[in-house]
Amino acid sequence: MILDLDLGGVFLPGLLVLALAALAGTVALVRLFAAAGLFRLTASQPLVELATFALLYGLLLQALPSSGTFQ
Repeated sequence: MILDLDLGGVFLPGLLVLALAALAGTVALVRLFAAAGLFRLTASQPLVELATFALLYGLLLQALPSSGTFQ
């Protein structure tokens, strides 16, 4: 179970924290893809960005609760 994160008395939902981490990872990967020229091989850049975010978010949801980060 993903619990809330307490930052100085302000509670942030665990899913929001994971979404922000996935967003940061997506931004980094998109810049890497653009630098490598991989977007020339795709039909729609926004679709690739959305899929990258969804994959990272799903991976974080599977990996972090088992490590006990939010418990």
